[in-house]
Amino acid sequence: MKREDFLKKLEEMLISQIKIKINHGINHDLSNFSNQQQTNDVFSEKWSKYSHSQEKELLYEFQKKWYLELYGFDSEESLRGFLKNCDVIFDAGCGLGYKAAWFAQLAPHALIIGMDFSDSVKQASLVYQDISNLFFIQGDIANTNFKDNSFSYVSCDQVIMHTEDPEVTFIELARICKKPRGQVACYFYAKKALPRELLDDYFRSACTNMTNEELWAMSQQLTELGKRLSELNISFEAPDIPQLGIKGGTYDIQRFIYWNFIKCFWNVELGKETSIVTNYDWYSPSNARRFSENEVREIVKRNNLVVDFFHIEDACYSGRFINSSSELSK
Repeated sequence: MKREDFLKKLEEMLISQIKIKINHGINHDLSNFSNQQQTNDVFSEKWSKYSHSQEKELLYEFQKKWYLELYGFDSEESLRGFLKNCDVIFDAGCGLGYKAAWFAQLAPHALIIGMDFSDSVKQASLVYQDISNLFFIQGDIANTNFKDNSFSYVSCDQVIMHTEDPEVTFIELARICKKPRGQVACYFYAKKALPRELLDDYFRSACTNMTNEELWAMSQQLTELGKRLSELNISFEAPDIPQLGIKGGTYDIQRFIYWNFIKCFWNVELGKETSIVTNYDWYSPSNARRFSENEVREIVKRNNLVVDFFHIEDACYSGRFINSSSELSK
């Protein structure tokens, strides 16, 4: 199919028509909610800065490998085989668009649409304008402007927590997912130990009054803290403290502080710039909701979806969820 054919298919899915120039269109670029707009501005700043990083390709490869693990695919070929049966794919909260481009390359027969509320979609549309089956729309993934049952596969990876009301956003993602046999893949931040949760909420609120320069400086300082703690190379046996949500066991000192008290991300393999951006990503946005496993499963159940695959790790819960009327495809 040619770009014109994919564009026609996209236009048929829209409730209200928007102007698409080559591979980019705008539903809306401003939010009526102050916290959401602040979050959008933070991510516009983040992606604008990181788009020039020499480290981003390393992050992209890391994220692709993690994506396979998060959503139950043994390999890239396994994902390719899954996408072979999808004709329209939605990357909800696409950022710089590298995962949407990945989907487009793995499924050249399918229409791929990436959407983000930040200005990152403008950069993505320029970088990937030669991929004929890939389009980017700036807009709210909680109000997509797509008709019911539009997408075979809806992927919302590491994004839903940053929307104004994640439950409402999930309802929208389920609405636009095809019935039957459509699937929604979604990642949810996991709640951490009580000291970390209390500090995160208090500190995030304080961060809303900081300038971008102050936020970047703080992110560099947190990265340096994580680096110095990691370089101590000290492990110890922590006691189990259930009332605080602190799990007992052997910890590296940096990871113990990271999981239980304050996010001070450092990854020598991904690099300094990526570590700084990761810390900026955490404390700068107003919207960054965390969930328990029961809360995630309840959200899925309330939307009449069933679990096809569910993943648990300290950082998150993630999975692929299908309509209860569809056939499980394990």
